[in-house]
Amino acid sequence: MTHTTDRPTRQASGAVVPVLAFAGIVVAVMQTLLVPVIKDLPQLLDTAPSNATWVLTSTLLSGAVATPIMGRLGDLYGKRRMLILSLAVMVVGALVSALTSTLLPMIVGRTLQGFAMGAIPLGIGLMRDMLPREKLGSAMALMSSSIGVGGGLALPAAALVAQHADWHALFYGAAGLGALSIGLTLLVVPESPMRAEGSFDLPGALGLSAGLVLFLLPITKGSDWGWTSGTTLGLFAASAVVLVLWGVYELRSAAPLVDLRTTARPAVLFTNLASIMVGVSFYVVSLVLPQLLQLPTATGYGLGQSMVVAGLLVAPLGLTMMFTAPVYARVSAKYGPKVTLILGMLIIAVGYGAGLGLMSAAWQSLVIAVVLGAGIGLAYSSLPALIVGAVPASETGAANGLNTLMRSIGTSVSSAVIGMVLANTANDVNGVAVPTMHGFRVSFLIATGAVAVGLFFALMLPKTKRAPQLRASSAEDEVVERAEEVLRGFRGLVLDAEGAPVARATVTLIDHRGRQAGATVSGEDGSYALTVPAQGAYVVSAEALGHGPLASSASHHGEERTVELDLSLPGETVTA
Repeated sequence: MTHTTDRPTRQASGAVVPVLAFAGIVVAVMQTLLVPVIKDLPQLLDTAPSNATWVLTSTLLSGAVATPIMGRLGDLYGKRRMLILSLAVMVVGALVSALTSTLLPMIVGRTLQGFAMGAIPLGIGLMRDMLPREKLGSAMALMSSSIGVGGGLALPAAALVAQHADWHALFYGAAGLGALSIGLTLLVVPESPMRAEGSFDLPGALGLSAGLVLFLLPITKGSDWGWTSGTTLGLFAASAVVLVLWGVYELRSAAPLVDLRTTARPAVLFTNLASIMVGVSFYVVSLVLPQLLQLPTATGYGLGQSMVVAGLLVAPLGLTMMFTAPVYARVSAKYGPKVTLILGMLIIAVGYGAGLGLMSAAWQSLVIAVVLGAGIGLAYSSLPALIVGAVPASETGAANGLNTLMRSIGTSVSSAVIGMVLANTANDVNGVAVPTMHGFRVSFLIATGAVAVGLFFALMLPKTKRAPQLRASSAEDEVVERAEEVLRGFRGLVLDAEGAPVARATVTLIDHRGRQAGATVSGEDGSYALTVPAQGAYVVSAEALGHGPLASSASHHGEERTVELDLSLPGETVTA
């Protein structure tokens, strides 16, 4: 019996992109909804401030763990399936949080909500597998920037709810949005036919989870515990040991959670390093501007705005990110995503540089938000395109999951460092720590430094052909890009009974033990290419809507580069 990949029951409609982008916006809302009430959490939960921070830390940790794991599960078992699962866990978590006013259930609920972070790489993977080349660039850009869009929209909305309603309404709203996203996904988004080889690497998942928790925990709690305390340093040391052992294990694994050899390619490595720096720069403005706007004018530098107005003035940060998606697609189509990333980094640097002198009026904050939104939007949009152009289609989910994780690590480091800077430069006014203008300026300088480092990593990226994400990102188009890269395998055309090419046929490679050894989807011209893991006898099967299935025996000898094999599908047989 041959094992074939699931095939989409219907073609991807034009609504797929907005529905997947909406899932990304829902994730961002989940992340942002507590920002307006952070300072009130100790009173709301009747606990100490150091305990209240676990409400935020728990979401960060579970999101960091879930992102690469859900990406890999999506590659193996279906990206749409895992996207729905991620959102469902988030909805359950939001309802748990909505029904409690005590610390431990709130932490449990927020931990479950962190699982939604997997939606971003899964959405990008679905787009790659389904969309035609001309639509993919702007679609991935929109999906990637949806985190900023959702955050920008959620901030004033959450502030409005927090000021005029019970704060539990924030969680009911997030649960409602999550349920709506699940419903739209079920209605509009077909499952991807692409599947990775192998099985789920449970030891690798546990090792990565342990290493990430040991690394991120002291970053987020270091200011409470003390940066030189035994607990903080011990956890950092333990994370280094665990991650090194995990890396050694992954390199020896036949089906690793994260293919470290792929990750070590310059195109992937420098993209991930640049992602950390973009994450750092994105979070600084989100931390500094709302505080500057809400500080009372009596401080001499505060702008005296309400929580809602401050949210509205920062909202263009996210909205500008959304509007840069079509701009990104045009620039990238002409010059490639590397140039777009560099351009985005330069605009971010200009935004923070100008921001050092534009902190004296509310309208200046609006200008900073727009400029930084444009730069961060271009940079974020480039990252999945660079990853997608450098990894096989079967690894899209896991690779983009890792890239999303790198951005999360950047925001975590940013949160810890800027929090420490603002705390150490604050003035004590009647027992309340008030951030100073000096602290805000140092924070902007740190962001500028991070952008400079990110720019260096972007410049180190290997030169790419123009817009690889527009040619080689959906599964069928990847055939064209990667045909020359096939060291040994089968290549040919999928044809119908009359000899015409069949597009979007699922082509599966089965080894002599009956296990799936590879899968792809034929291009618009009917072409396909499959790599064989070793020489030997195989069965190459093909199926497409409106045609009967075909299974063809074929052998590959190690010294051969490619074996030409055309597959002719019979017409669909209709049984009474």
